[in-house]
Amino acid sequence: MSQPVTSNPFIIMLINMTVVFLVLIALGLVIKLIHYLDPTKPKVKQEPAAPAVVPEPSPAAPAAEEGVSPEVVAVIAAALSSYGYGPEQIHAIRPLSRDGWKNSGRVPFSNPF
Repeated sequence: MSQPVTSNPFIIMLINMTVVFLVLIALGLVIKLIHYLDPTKPKVKQEPAAPAVVPEPSPAAPAAEEGVSPEVVAVIAAALSSYGYGPEQIHAIRPLSRDGWKNSGRVPFSNPF
């Protein structure tokens, strides 16, 4: 009984890999069972889905200069509200004093506040 059952490394590798993957599958099933039986998970209520409401642009975001059209103000307010900002947080909308986008990456940002 002091001799090994097999000395073939390929068979030893297959046995070891089979044991490892069976243990991993068993752990995965235990984790799924724990998630299924979790008593601390909050109960989810199924509510009917409400139709998406598109917020209307508010007059709280006025254009600082006459060069900005109301449509542009509405688009900017809608874009900022999609990031979570409310219309009351928009103080002013000012066009760039530079020549558009050409040099905007070269000029350092200066905070006007």
